[in-house]
Amino acid sequence: MAERLYDLASVFRSKNSGPFEITIDILFDNPATYRRVQASGVITAGEIAKLYGLPKESIRHIVFFDAAMGIKITYLRQISSGTAGDRDVYGAQQHSPLMELEIH
Repeated sequence: MAERLYDLASVFRSKNSGPFEITIDILFDNPATYRRVQASGVITAGEIAKLYGLPKESIRHIVFFDAAMGIKITYLRQISSGTAGDRDVYGAQQHSPLMELEIH
């Protein structure tokens, strides 16, 4: 049965990683759930790029950190933090597109 990534994660947040990048942290409180998400193969540069409307090359890092049961995703901002046209100077609301990602 598919479940939303948001429902599986215990922490789901985004933040600036400097003025030119956004980092998304997804943390789990259960090793089996973390392994399920990791093994699903759904969290890829291509899928993230599609969800965010970015070129695949803008996805800088996807790190599965087993010791913390977490996933860190970093991508290039389309507009640097604080410049004209930036609607989220802190990058704090950028995790939303990933929330509905279905994990089987």
